Amino acid sequence: MRVLISNDDGVHAPGIAVLAEVLGQQYQIQVVAPDRDRSGASHSLTLDRPLEPSTLDNGFVSINGTPTDCVHLGLFGLFESRPEIVVSGINCGANLGDDVLYSGTVAAAMEGRHLSRPSIAISLAGKRHFDSAATIVNDLLARIKQLNVAPRTVLNINVPDLPLDQIKGIHVTRLGHRYLCGEPVESIDPRGKRRFWVAGAGESEDDGPGTDFYALSEGYVSITPLHFDMTQYSGFDNLASWLEEQ
Repeated sequence: MRVLISNDDGVHAPGIAVLAEVLGQQYQIQVVAPDRDRSGASHSLTLDRPLEPSTLDNGFVSINGTPTDCVHLGLFGLFESRPEIVVSGINCGANLGDDVLYSGTVAAAMEGRHLSRPSIAISLAGKRHFDSAATIVNDLLARIKQLNVAPRTVLNINVPDLPLDQIKGIHVTRLGHRYLCGEPVESIDPRGKRRFWVAGAGESEDDGPGTDFYALSEGYVSITPLHFDMTQYSGFDNLASWLEEQ
């Protein structure tokens, strides 16, 4: 089985190296990742310039673009034998709740699913036990082709930053929600120009039992099925009535 590995932390990130090492023992892997950290890139494509692939000494392919660019080229363009499955990660830090709207890790998996490949996004809630997350993905991949989920569904997996033997199990969860993030932080550079840093994510708000936040806090792996269709079907009747009243 040919597995395309990508991420948003960049081609030199420790998480992608561990993932490639573990999966490479059983599968034919092809690694295509951004040339630098592209966290928060979401599902963006680079359309204003050409993309330049560069093969590194370890065989990884570096792209001067976004995670979505990397998966797009990895599935259609770079290889004669096209990968059958996409795994994005291992992200350094969790992708919980509203994070999935911004996450390049999740977006890379979404692009794989959009291009008709079973896809997984995998994130570690820390910086230490990437081996735990890689082992969990490796175990799940053995059964991924038998997974029966709705079309264009991605598995968003978050793993506690713990040794494997301390992880309590796996819970299927829904997305929780965060409070609003803080206001941008303004500064003045040495030349007198205004600069802004976007504030970090807000703290968890909807984080009770059944959510991805809760599972992770209790020492469980969280798996949330994510779907492309953002249509709010429950709003159809109210919207139709509102339009009729105009």
